Amino acid sequence: MTNKKLKVDNVPNLRFPEFEGEWETKKLGEIATFSKGKGISKSDIEENGIIECIRYGELYTHYREVINEIKSKTNVNPSTLVLSEKNDVIIPASGETTIDIATASCVLKSGIALGGDLNIIKTNNNGIFLSYYLNSKKKMEIANLAQGISVVHLYSSQLSSLSLAIPKLNEQNKISSFLALLDKRIQTQSKIIKELLASKATFAKKIFSQEFRFKDNNGNDFSYWEEILLGDVLDYEQPTNYLVTSTEYDNSFETPVVTAGKTFVLGYTNEIKGIFEKEKLPVIIFDDFTTASQFVNFPFKAKSSAMKILKAKNKNNIKFLFEAIQMIAYETGGHGRHWISIFSNLEIMLPSFDEQTKIANFLSSIDSKIEVENQLLQKLKEQKKFLLQQMFV
Repeated sequence: MTNKKLKVDNVPNLRFPEFEGEWETKKLGEIATFSKGKGISKSDIEENGIIECIRYGELYTHYREVINEIKSKTNVNPSTLVLSEKNDVIIPASGETTIDIATASCVLKSGIALGGDLNIIKTNNNGIFLSYYLNSKKKMEIANLAQGISVVHLYSSQLSSLSLAIPKLNEQNKISSFLALLDKRIQTQSKIIKELLASKATFAKKIFSQEFRFKDNNGNDFSYWEEILLGDVLDYEQPTNYLVTSTEYDNSFETPVVTAGKTFVLGYTNEIKGIFEKEKLPVIIFDDFTTASQFVNFPFKAKSSAMKILKAKNKNNIKFLFEAIQMIAYETGGHGRHWISIFSNLEIMLPSFDEQTKIANFLSSIDSKIEVENQLLQKLKEQKKFLLQQMFV
């Protein structure tokens, strides 16, 4: 790719070298026609449905720029439905936020039922190109077109006024093919991670049910596992001394601020006091309300006081204990705190320290592989984000 911005105006920063000339400025209404989908309610979705369908909320929760695999099906009478044509671009006509509503997707299959509250954009241009364009350079403009407070609406009359810079069709095709190929690589990478997670879950289930046992260094069986209370092998500390005072996070700062939930790292702080000591690591952070937990092996600050910092005692392996907690099936209810009153009194099966270590090391090796694959996925997503900003006007 080359940078031709210095030669002519109205061209992207990055461009395939075989293309020249300015992109043509058009209104979306000049290159497309608009229609609406027809209502498909949540109760119309059936696992054994014969017609694939898309509901408007699925666009910003499930789909991305290109739709080639459909999530939902219905058995609603086809004569009452609006069915897609290949190359249709769809975008919500209503939603909860302006950013959600500014989500476009190109449908690659004909005959897909398109639900109500969907704007359908039909064009002789490349729908994939248009979808990537609307989701990158034009996303905030679309968001600003939407109207409403509690429910946000986006009308075809507003979309038709959107100004676009459009290259010739052969350049659209080249850009869309390139970005779709990158998306396919991202999907493949996501699948690799999903399979690794499933593999770890399978191994963990077999290990903690003792269906699969490790041998010691001499090839002999380890001793029997014993029942023990979590509170007998884990001590806790309140996070009071490690709470962050400012939420002005920045990725250039050094110390991560953590939570026990899925987000894990909320951001980074430049505070230098009250950092959890490296010498005490690793630990488990446990959300006292939700019972979610994370394994932490780096210095950190904490965000929530509703958290326990768990440390191994009586010479037990903290990583093994973390994995044991993940195997506990417990459904939270209400807003009570759980560690002292419930979890510390739960029983787990505990092997010898040497077997704990072998189990911990084995599961950690899978974690390390997942981390490597996650880093690669992040790099691919960052590459896509950069290209979306540079390949359109």
